[in-house]
Formats: sequence, structure tokens, C-alpha cells
Amino acid sequence: MNVLILGSGGREHAFAWKIAQSNKLTKLFVAPGNAGTQQLATNLNVNPSDFSKLKKAVLENKIHLVVVGPEDPLVQGVVDFFEADSELNKVLIVGPHKVSAALEGSKDFAKTFMFKHHVPTAAYKSFTKNTFSEACAFLETLNAPYVLKADGLAAGKGVLIINHIQEAKEALSEMFEGKFGGAGTTVVIEEFLKGIEVSVFVLTDGNNYCILPEAKDYKRIGESDTGLNTGGMGAVSPVPFADKTFMAKVEERIVKPTINGLKADNLPYKGFVFIGLMNVSGEPYVIEYNVRMGDPETEVVLPRIENDLLEILVATAKGELKPDAVQIKPDAACTVVAVSGGYPESYDKNKEISGLNTPNSSIVFHAGTLEKEGNVLSNGGRVLAVSSLANTAKEALEKSYNTLSNIHFDGIYYRKDIGKDLF
Repeated sequence: MNVLILGSGGREHAFAWKIAQSNKLTKLFVAPGNAGTQQLATNLNVNPSDFSKLKKAVLENKIHLVVVGPEDPLVQGVVDFFEADSELNKVLIVGPHKVSAALEGSKDFAKTFMFKHHVPTAAYKSFTKNTFSEACAFLETLNAPYVLKADGLAAGKGVLIINHIQEAKEALSEMFEGKFGGAGTTVVIEEFLKGIEVSVFVLTDGNNYCILPEAKDYKRIGESDTGLNTGGMGAVSPVPFADKTFMAKVEERIVKPTINGLKADNLPYKGFVFIGLMNVSGEPYVIEYNVRMGDPETEVVLPRIENDLLEILVATAKGELKPDAVQIKPDAACTVVAVSGGYPESYDKNKEISGLNTPNSSIVFHAGTLEKEGNVLSNGGRVLAVSSLANTAKEALEKSYNTLSNIHFDGIYYRKDIGKDLF
């Protein structure tokens, strides 16, 4: 079977790493990929959102299965494009249809869906520039801190948490004036939920579902969760507080209503559902849905899956997923992300990376890298995601940090406290 993975980050390298282990695989391709995927697969110079070029690549390489990594092509309707094309509609594809991808593409759509299907979430209202005064009045009814969310996709930067009411009103005005482009035309204001976050991943064929290993992501650039939000500085799985009691609540109150809601609303869905949760005194509340796997959580989730991921993905795309399809290892997995100095603000690229071939007991996933004249160079803010498996999270983290101690590039930075809040 020939497989094409869409995307270029650590998530896609992790998918490539896991799928490459399958004896069902014939050839593996990644578009556009990075220096890490290049070691496992053939990289194709194709933008996942350029559907005409994507079609050409799929046909030329006789692709049987497409796995969509990032959200943009899903929100733009790549699954619908395949289904409507007579030359592509026999190709299997893992991902929801455009109408279903609005669960991530529109915060307002997602909140409406949650309230309709009684999925526990924070109270909210949505506003536009024309209702600015009403939005300010609604802010006055809430207690600090204030949560403002751009309705559309904003590259993970469209959520603001602000402690002072006047600053919140000013930020709201900036959002309506284009701070996040068209993503902020509508803004969702919601109550702040105080608790601890956890990411739960579900794979569904639109009827059956499997719950994958949960993970805790670390978003802030600074240690002790300080500074600006990033795309993710590390992740840990399993999560100690997500015990059987908590996860039973998640399945009954959130996963089942979500999957049943998709069916009830005729939202076709064959793919991953990321559920960002807040544990509020032992009770789960949904912060957000994503319609794909998270990053860097994928880099701790996939190493904990015991069996053949390609078989599971094919069953998903065919609508034949069995509830017990995923077997999970008991091991703990921990990922530490190395970023370019200055990230998430301005940073340099094209820094040569050394130490990647030093023997280690980790899996070094490439996030923002490229290969040039035999050298691996940085090509993004998040550069590497170093994942390790062990009996305990402490041991896994020690492995990842040991591996990172031998890797160097100009301006390398990584948090030294990933997972320590859980011990």
C-alpha cells in the first residue's frame, strides 16, 4: 500500500515513523515533509492546500491512503475535493469533511455544537464589530481573567487570556480591527475555567470510535508556564490525574455525546478528534475541539500505540473501525521540544544542527528542519521534538534531556521543567 502524509512538522514525522513500521506499507510519501521524514519516506514538494498539485501527486505515485496532518487543508475541504473527483474518490483519506472541520475552523460553531449536544464547556457569547458595546457589557458580567477567542484559524495564536477588564476591551477592539486578520471577524468571549489541562484524542470512522492515549501539553515558552504561548514546548503521556474515574467521565459526558452529535447533525467524520479539556476539581470541561492530532502530543501518543497504525487508519477510512482496535503500551512517553532563540516571536532559520547522529535511546522527531548539501538546518520556530519511552515519566524525561544535551544549533532553547508539575 502506498501512503501519503500531508504536512511538514513533528506530527507528520511521528506519523511517518509509526506507519513505516507496518508490513502493509509499500511506499511512503510526505508532502512537503522535512529533513526527518526524508529519512523514512519520499518528500514531495507539494503544498497540502494546493489541491490540483496534490491530485497530480496522488495519481503519479499511485497513492492508496492519504493521512491529513494539519488543519488548513481539512478546513478548506480536501476530503470533499477527493470525494467529488472521479479520479480520486477511490483513494482512502483520513480526515473529516469541510462541514465537520468547522469544529476547529470556527470557535462559534464548536461552542454551538457543544451546547446543543450537552457537552460540558464554559459559558460563552459570540460578538462581531457591530456588537462591540454588547461585547463590553458581557465582559462586565464575567470575573477576571477574561478569555477572548478569534472565531477562525489563527495559527494557534487566536486565544487571549487577560487579567484586567480595560485591557480585555482594548484587545477585543484590536481583534475586530484585524489583529488576527479575518479569523477575528467574530470573537467568542467565554468564562475562564480554573483547573489543569489535558488533551484527549479520539479516532472515529463516524460510527465507532477508539480513545487513544491522553497527553498533557506545555504551551508557554518559559519555565513554570510563564511567557508567551507557543505551538507546544513538550508533552507527557499518560497523565497521572487522568485516572480511570476521570476518563470514564470524559467518555460518558464528552466523547459519546460528541460522536453521537456528529451523527445526529449529519457531519461526516472519518479521522481524529482532539478534545482539549480542563480538569476542574475532577470534572472534565471542553476548552476546544481540533479536527486532527495535536503537536507535540502526537509525538508522545503514537509511540505508546502497540499495534499497526496503518491497519487502524485503513479501517477508519473504510468505516470499519473496531472499538478495541488500538492497543496501548503501559510505558510512559515524554517529549521535549527544542526551539530557535526568539521563538515564538522573531527567530533565525538555517542554523546547522549537530549531534543528531550521536547514539541515544530517544526518538528525535524533526519539526522545522530541512536538509541542504548533506547538512540538517533549522527551518522553523519549533525545530526538534525529542521523545522517549520508559517505565516512568521521570525516566523518560531523563532520556530526552540526555539526548538533547548532545544536540546543538545556534540559539537552541528548551524548557527544563517539562512534566515536573505532575510529579
